Amino acid sequence: MTTGQRIAQKRKELGLSQEALGDRLGVTRQSIYKWESDSALPEIEKLVALSRLFGVSIGWLLGVEEPAPASVEKNASDGSDPGSGSAHSGERGSGNPSASGPQELTPAQLQMVEAIVERYTASLPKPLSRQKRRLAKAGIALGALCLLGGLLGLSNRLDEMDLRQESIFQNISRVESSVDRQIGSISSQVESILKAQNSLVADYGAEILSADLANNTVTFSVRAVPKTYTDGLTVSFLADTGTEPTHSVPGTQSPDGSYTATLTCPLTDSITLSAVLIPPDGTRSTQLLEQFSGLYSASLPAVELLGYSSGELLDLGTDANGTLTLPELYITVHPGTSVYAVNQAIGCSDIAEIRVGLFQNQTLLTWLESCAQPDHFHGDYGDAAFFHLPQGQTVTMADSSDTLCAAAVISDTYGREAVYSDIPYVLRDGVLTWPDVSDISDHNPANWKY
Repeated sequence: MTTGQRIAQKRKELGLSQEALGDRLGVTRQSIYKWESDSALPEIEKLVALSRLFGVSIGWLLGVEEPAPASVEKNASDGSDPGSGSAHSGERGSGNPSASGPQELTPAQLQMVEAIVERYTASLPKPLSRQKRRLAKAGIALGALCLLGGLLGLSNRLDEMDLRQESIFQNISRVESSVDRQIGSISSQVESILKAQNSLVADYGAEILSADLANNTVTFSVRAVPKTYTDGLTVSFLADTGTEPTHSVPGTQSPDGSYTATLTCPLTDSITLSAVLIPPDGTRSTQLLEQFSGLYSASLPAVELLGYSSGELLDLGTDANGTLTLPELYITVHPGTSVYAVNQAIGCSDIAEIRVGLFQNQTLLTWLESCAQPDHFHGDYGDAAFFHLPQGQTVTMADSSDTLCAAAVISDTYGREAVYSDIPYVLRDGVLTWPDVSDISDHNPANWKY
């Protein structure tokens, strides 16, 4: 049984939904999902909180101790925060964890165990110095010379062996580090030499000057110094944005032998800048200058979705016709952070409109209604926007390849759109569940139908 499976089992024994457990730990439902699907491990502080909440040891959660007791006392409140409403019908666990013994730990789990051990050992009393240990041994020897004299000598030999072993390990570690550094340095030097030998230019540069988000364009300053110059040589600069056509501008030669230009092209998530060297004979040689990723996505306002339901969606089953009848749903949309860092020369636009829909296989089933914060939602939700889906929406899912999710369609102040989805549900053995692996990074509206 994996760490994620253990967390899921204990959560269900307490009758908690993923939202409710996240509320107790101060994390999002997405974090709980990642833990239970073993795509991420909880931080040490969260492991401690989980062990206290579940009444089990951290070692059991990580799979390095014997199974925990048969069950833990249910201490979840049946009528807590509306965000944990889905806990009302959460499926209970079946009892003891698997007793087949601990499974082999993953590297991430080993790293977590090491961190826990380090914290534990750091809290122990400091050991006596070597001199104090020897004085203590001498005192014991005075009290029992015949019996402990030999043990004192053996202890000294063991101390010497420990020192020798520690010295050997340190020497090996130093040798390994030195070899690694030398190999890394050699590899870097070889790579630099090969690049220099194959390069057509002696120097080059490319940087972002500005962006026009209203027209969705970006402007670069580009520069290249040919390694070999001949009379009549010309240089042009290309921008490949993944769309047709490519954009090209001629370079202007400067007295220092460099060619420069200002190049404007569409703003996309993949932009490659190159210099094309054309000698008098007309042959063309292309030199890669720079590649830019994620500029378009970083310029759009990002949001995060959180879902709340009056009944548990996980383990919701289909009827004889393969149809699901969904409970009442609320979705909150909060300002988020793009996975790409915002480039200051480009900036980021503001949200003009938010629409939230229920999507099957990235195709719209129905739009949710915008609403005020419901009375039964207690607490400050900041500047979150609320959306509501009444109970009774039906969905027919054919097989495990079908997905069901809520997604927000964002329009910015320049009319550009992006789509941000929640973790999708899939159908497995006739019930809704989380996928083993999920990619929710497809924000391109062209891949969504609405």
